[in-house]
Amino acid sequence: MSGPLIFDTSVWIDLLKDKSNAEADLLTSYIDHNDQVLLTPTILQEILKGIREDSQYRQIKEILSYFTVLQLAPVQAAIAAAELYRGLRKKGVTIRKSNDCLIAFYAIGFSTPLVHTDSDFELISKHSKLRTWQTST
Repeated sequence: MSGPLIFDTSVWIDLLKDKSNAEADLLTSYIDHNDQVLLTPTILQEILKGIREDSQYRQIKEILSYFTVLQLAPVQAAIAAAELYRGLRKKGVTIRKSNDCLIAFYAIGFSTPLVHTDSDFELISKHSKLRTWQTST
């Protein structure tokens, strides 16, 4: 593999639903080969909040605890994500979910490509320093 990657919630959802695509297959490969899978607090929250069954919730929470969760000061991250969102709006780009700007800021701040299946991240990458797996490989 080629170094650590952040896998967006969209990829984790595909993996958990057994949906086969290049992004979910890459995540599976990273997990299988013990390559560095990175999470952000927002991704962790988004994955866990969508799990309905308690037993599956406990199992997924345990599995996710083995991965590295990137840490930034919450206020710093919130302000930087808001600035990213505002900067994009000034360029005429509207991001549907503000959490995507928070995830993108982590990827930018840690200079780590983001793997996703969410078109908003491609919009963000075209107008910022965000590197996505599609454009970085």
